[in-house]
Amino acid sequence: MHEFLVSIVAFIVLIAVMVIVHELGHFIVAKLCRVRVEAFSFGFGPRLFGFKYGETDYKVCLLPLGGFVKMTGEAPEQNLEGTGAEQSSFADDPGAFTSHPRWQRILIGLAGPAANFVLALVMMFFYYGFINEVPSVQVNSTSVEWVVPGSAAAAAGMQTGDVVTSFGGAEKPEWFPQIYARIKLNPGQYVPVTVERGGQSLHLSLLVPAAAKEDGFDISDAGILPQFLPGPIQVTDVAAGTPAAAAGLKGGDGIASVDGHSFHSVTTLIAYLQLGKGKPIDMVVVRNGAEIAMTATPAKLDSGWKIGFSTVPPPYRAQPLSAGPAFKKSLAFTKENSWVVFAMLNRLFTHKASVTQLVGPVGIARVAGEAAEMNGWLPKFNLAGMISLNLGILNLMPFPILDGGMILLLLIESVLRHDISVKVKERIYQAAFVVLMAFFVFVIFNDVSRLPLFSHLRP
Repeated sequence: MHEFLVSIVAFIVLIAVMVIVHELGHFIVAKLCRVRVEAFSFGFGPRLFGFKYGETDYKVCLLPLGGFVKMTGEAPEQNLEGTGAEQSSFADDPGAFTSHPRWQRILIGLAGPAANFVLALVMMFFYYGFINEVPSVQVNSTSVEWVVPGSAAAAAGMQTGDVVTSFGGAEKPEWFPQIYARIKLNPGQYVPVTVERGGQSLHLSLLVPAAAKEDGFDISDAGILPQFLPGPIQVTDVAAGTPAAAAGLKGGDGIASVDGHSFHSVTTLIAYLQLGKGKPIDMVVVRNGAEIAMTATPAKLDSGWKIGFSTVPPPYRAQPLSAGPAFKKSLAFTKENSWVVFAMLNRLFTHKASVTQLVGPVGIARVAGEAAEMNGWLPKFNLAGMISLNLGILNLMPFPILDGGMILLLLIESVLRHDISVKVKERIYQAAFVVLMAFFVFVIFNDVSRLPLFSHLRP
């Protein structure tokens, strides 16, 4: 119940900010163009509360799944009201949307998506300029800590110690979001990889597992265990009666190596133990500056092979950047995540990806809840920025009802040099609404089917 409530609250807050900023973009440009705005709404359906100021009704409606700015004469059905002379009333109204030049109407349509791009840029600039959480100790290269034998990475020729200098076209990539995004975007496809090994650059080709399209797929599932931290694995506590306790491991120890492998994270160690399936491991442990050799036999603990010790996440510290570097990083974030959205849309339209990979309101709520409970500010800013970019780009798609559809019709009218019939527009919007609602239902059903509650129904 706690997770559910956190997800719902986080979703409503996130969507409220994204939608209000999007509609505010339309609102501001409409006002600058002297278009009459009748309503500024967060949500759809029955009005819950609000207030009227001037000619605009500012309101909150029942369904918090979006919002809208209603401008006089914008909707085709408004122009069909009445007969004869009454139908031309909006043409004579200087405050009506349709009374303004097409270039102004196009600007109004572009303003909403543009506001979402600006929001993402500003949020990330604020994060990098005033917060910028970094590990107190970190590895500054995209280094491979270990490659799982028999994995896709091993088949590609990747080895422990490789430094990834290019991945799927991204130069000098970071593990997140560049490499992770390109893995998720290419299930079942080959991705070019360049690594630096022993002073030489090697060009490899990684076959991304088909399972990359599934929820929860991680870089490690492709057989790549990234190195994020230097130094040994730090032990904070050892549970009594576990293989670690039997081997003599104690809190405060550092695990320098396991079977000759220099692991630096528990994630890599656990992946190694799963491969061994209970095979004894030889460890070199650092205690009070001295090295101690010990052997442990992993046991099935919880859901996998483990030896039974705990560690704490590495400490983080704030390292705000000056204005120039902060803007550069926020711009890079905006460009990279916009590329991810466009790449995903391209794969959908070219049938290289399935619509089942799309995430709707339920999926966003789940991710928002997880981000809200994560330590630090980066997950929250990252998610908000990505959602804002998604909203901006998707609204630019040339589909009726969306901003891009309205802009497309205006451009067609500009080429034709006359307005498209109001009745034709109404039919287009009605058909688009039915298609959009059907797609919306499908995405929600797909979201719900991926909930842990229904995991036993999936193959």
